[in-house]
Amino acid sequence: MRFLLICGFALTSFFGLSQGRGMVWGEYGVKGKVIGDLDWGAELTTRFGTYGVETFFPQLTLRYKVTKWFRPSVDFRSIFNLDEYGNYLNSSRLNVNTDFKHAIKRFRLGARVRYQYSFNSLGNNENYDVEFDQALRFKPSIGYDFKGSFLTPSASIEFFYNPMYGPEGRQFRKYRVFLGVDFEFDMPHEITLGYIYDQEINRNAPETVHILSVAYTYNLSYKSKKSKKKKNSNGTIRKL
Repeated sequence: MRFLLICGFALTSFFGLSQGRGMVWGEYGVKGKVIGDLDWGAELTTRFGTYGVETFFPQLTLRYKVTKWFRPSVDFRSIFNLDEYGNYLNSSRLNVNTDFKHAIKRFRLGARVRYQYSFNSLGNNENYDVEFDQALRFKPSIGYDFKGSFLTPSASIEFFYNPMYGPEGRQFRKYRVFLGVDFEFDMPHEITLGYIYDQEINRNAPETVHILSVAYTYNLSYKSKKSKKKKNSNGTIRKL
């Protein structure tokens, strides 16, 4: 937590002197298996900015592995966002996701389509916010698995579309570029560090945000490479 505060202060100070503003996003989670190919996850996300913790939200996830390359999921989150008067406004949101993954040699290709529905929006028809209100999101990604390395770099770009009718509806409102690296050790700890360039579009005064992203997840159902070896009925060892 102290590390995030220091990084947040450094980023907001730096970008306060340049174009855009800086933030630090932290994600802390745990995940496991429900049964078969059905997984669960729980996480807390905090977003540090100029005024400290500007947004935070707990989230629960259910994900099902239909095939090796197709994994739909559902997220429910309760969002607390700091308003201009220093109060936290609350909103609940449901995300319906379809994740596609495919590997070509050492390249990892992915795509996610998300529909987010807000039950009690933080904004209104005159103050639509694609981050908290109804939106369609499209996110292609690519990564590369270096042989013999525990570092896996990745990149993605996500487009936010406002599907609502109105003067500013039915158009793209934001895109978000991510550049980062996954630390893949033979242990249940999953760590990702990255930089996010967040840019609004189709607005009179579009905002630019530079974000340092830190994510940590503990996998309760993780099995090490050694534990994946199992003795069969003949006493010999076979790999699962």
